[in-house]
Amino acid sequence: MMTSLTLAVIMIGAATSVAQSVPKDASEAATPEAAPVWLRGNTHTHTLWSDGDAPPETAIAWYVDHDYDFLVLSDHNLVQTGERWFDVSPDGRLTPAKVEAVSNRFGADFAEIREGEDGPQMRLRRLDELKTMFDRPGEFVLIPGEEVTSSFRLAEIHINAINVDEMLPPLKGESVQTTIQDNLDAIAAWGDANDRPVLAHLNHPNFRKSLSASNLAEMRGERFFEVYNGHRSVENERVGNRPSMEEMWDLALIARLHGGAGDGGPLYALATDDAHDHYEVDAVSIPGRGWIMVRSATHDPDDIVRAMRMGDFYASSGVELVDVRSDSTRMTIDIDAEAGVTYRTEFIGATREDDETTPIARVLATIDGDSATYDFQGDELYVRARVTSSRLHPRPYRKGDFKMAWTQPVLPGVIRPADAPKPAP
Repeated sequence: MMTSLTLAVIMIGAATSVAQSVPKDASEAATPEAAPVWLRGNTHTHTLWSDGDAPPETAIAWYVDHDYDFLVLSDHNLVQTGERWFDVSPDGRLTPAKVEAVSNRFGADFAEIREGEDGPQMRLRRLDELKTMFDRPGEFVLIPGEEVTSSFRLAEIHINAINVDEMLPPLKGESVQTTIQDNLDAIAAWGDANDRPVLAHLNHPNFRKSLSASNLAEMRGERFFEVYNGHRSVENERVGNRPSMEEMWDLALIARLHGGAGDGGPLYALATDDAHDHYEVDAVSIPGRGWIMVRSATHDPDDIVRAMRMGDFYASSGVELVDVRSDSTRMTIDIDAEAGVTYRTEFIGATREDDETTPIARVLATIDGDSATYDFQGDELYVRARVTSSRLHPRPYRKGDFKMAWTQPVLPGVIRPADAPKPAP
């Protein structure tokens, strides 16, 4: 992150009528003058290719229309390749009305229809076709991906593989933890074999009470998970004695940074939609609930993944930041404030105690306003920030939710590559 310069948030609007624009490749080479900007994206979205309710072009168009910079279609255990025909029926997931909406948006001849054994079918567009339709240099890019969906006994183990354009079969280990690790290792191995930066994030750990903080803590090689998932059945919040996702994050951070669990590094958190429902305004899992803001010099998928791997991103359900930065002495948050809205920033962390005591996460400082700085005291194990807006979320996970943002944890005295000073432009 830039320590000597506050960066303006630049959200580059996407075309509102995709069908009318000229296909181009969205990748662009970084120039020496290119400065990183915040790019808005969602890494967890489903379509008719798996268990979503919309054709892929309909799902993608929502994100383009709402000024996202990148999107991952993360259908279960597949990448959108090959030929796939989907039944059209009044009581099915693909109704005649949805086909008509596709024709209205993308042209009368766009939908390919054939007569199947049980009635009409529509062909689902492949990933390469979708990229031709939607990718725009400096505006929007589809990043290939897959939700690698496995399990161990009753535990659901779902891991999103980002920047992977081949289907990776789900693996099952001899325990919950080995199942997690085997799939993380397989995703990393694919990236190595294909000389491509990839990223794997563990999805909705509280879904069906599948995983615990110790499962997060013990991950090796990868350090990404969903602290906020917009699907209403995943239980982001505390339920009874079961910790919330934020509480699990802190427990896992302490176990890794104090107890030496896993590979000992910090855990980075994402917010995602996990969108399945693309037509209703207040359904179980709709677009627009959670996303990430990644600081990248280009829209190239490799650059976006590299920035995420450095921790140069934050999670959001509505709050946007102008800058988040840290050095050896302090951490500072600058908020892109909405008119008439107030903000509260809580710096959360754990402090080192004597060797017989396990640190406990707590709020270290609370600051109201559009900017907040926390001065390190020297005994913090880590510090992260949570920003809460006074404005309600317009498409909430739960009724009464406010817009929020979560920054990645900083280890005082340890400067990440993302925080290192950059040469002046």
